[in-house]
Amino acid sequence: MSDFDYDLFVIGAGSGGVRAARTAAATGARVAVAEDRYLGGTCVNVGCVPKKLYSYAAHFHEAFEDAGGFGWHLPEAPRFEWATLRDNKVGEIKRLNDIYGRLLDTAGVRLINGRAKVLDAHHVSVNDETLSAEKILVAVGGWPWVPEFPGNQHVVDSNRVFDLERFPERFLVLGGGYIAVEFASIFNGLGSDAHLVYRGELFLRGFDQQVREFTRDEMAKKGVHLHFEANIASIEKVEGGLRVSLTNGEQLEVDAVLAATGRRPHLEGLGLDRLDIALTDSGHLRVNERFETSVPSILALGDVTGGPELTPVALAEAMQMVRHHFDEVEPAALDYRNIPTAVFCHPNIGTVGLSEEQARQACGEIRVYVADFRPMKHTLSGSSERCLMKLIVDDASDVVVGAHMVGEEAGEVIQGIAVAVRAGLTKADFDATVGIHPTGAEEFVTMRAPTRR
Repeated sequence: MSDFDYDLFVIGAGSGGVRAARTAAATGARVAVAEDRYLGGTCVNVGCVPKKLYSYAAHFHEAFEDAGGFGWHLPEAPRFEWATLRDNKVGEIKRLNDIYGRLLDTAGVRLINGRAKVLDAHHVSVNDETLSAEKILVAVGGWPWVPEFPGNQHVVDSNRVFDLERFPERFLVLGGGYIAVEFASIFNGLGSDAHLVYRGELFLRGFDQQVREFTRDEMAKKGVHLHFEANIASIEKVEGGLRVSLTNGEQLEVDAVLAATGRRPHLEGLGLDRLDIALTDSGHLRVNERFETSVPSILALGDVTGGPELTPVALAEAMQMVRHHFDEVEPAALDYRNIPTAVFCHPNIGTVGLSEEQARQACGEIRVYVADFRPMKHTLSGSSERCLMKLIVDDASDVVVGAHMVGEEAGEVIQGIAVAVRAGLTKADFDATVGIHPTGAEEFVTMRAPTRR
């Protein structure tokens, strides 16, 4: 037994923190976790989970419209109740919070409700109690950031948008990342007159260009009003709503404005500044491959370190951190290549590997295979929605280096394709795979002729 109270003290009980605590405890380490808000962190409470539930709700709008072509006729017009969705979401998240608490308890991890502060390399204080630990792990995640402009006090951020008191019949989203395009689609699907304002020429920077353009066109077809190369100049509260003035001269009157303008490390008040811990240029904690900060006994992982801000990445980092510090065998460095991701806009995006633009730089000669089609479902539904599937192949090795999809359940499809891309399978392997018919996913194994090189 060491002279410390704990072998590991975790600050933050989000996905990464809880996984790290449980996994370390399983090795025999004495572990405590401090959390001042909610168990499960951003993902469970104000991120992935409620967002996906709201996305499911928004899809029902289209399902009702599509049903007529298949012979189903509702006795009356469907009616959406915001309060039912909102309150049922609260109940589900409470259930998940309880599960996280039981997981920690079963693992033998002490849970402390409170905001911990780092006193020095081996001591923390929480609720007027000072505790010592051989290693301290910072896993507090991010916090929404709202830009400065006149009237910004009238916006809601991505933490609060799930619990609006009233449903906004007119809704505006500021931003161009995952959260922005997802909530523009969600509120449009729920029945809002939805607007998206983004300062760039096209949203989802960093994604494949063709995917971005295809998504733009499909979202516009569904009724989302897209305002590119514009920003909010000011917001004024007026009778019946908010008057939003844009930098391009437009004025819009809406009921609510969501600032989906990014998240920053939630480091305020942790006391890390007194240790002069090194930060990156973006304000994240700088760590090495062992997740050590410039003070080796203080570790960090997840969104505070500036890597891919994805729950599965935080989980992988947590397990890797335990291997480094609590297992006897030193592991290889965590591989961040070919991490799949999904954007739950409407239609969904799923992607893994390189974009076409990245592949041209990394590989030189490539082959690009594209399928752009109207899904079989919509031959009867009457919907004009289309689906995009795309494979990118390194010409010299025939290895599939990127796979992208925009369409229904894209995330579910790409999760399977991600295994093949991760394994380094070739286009010949895809071609030799027998498709499942009739499915949209079979297009990934039936695209024979390259669309372009």
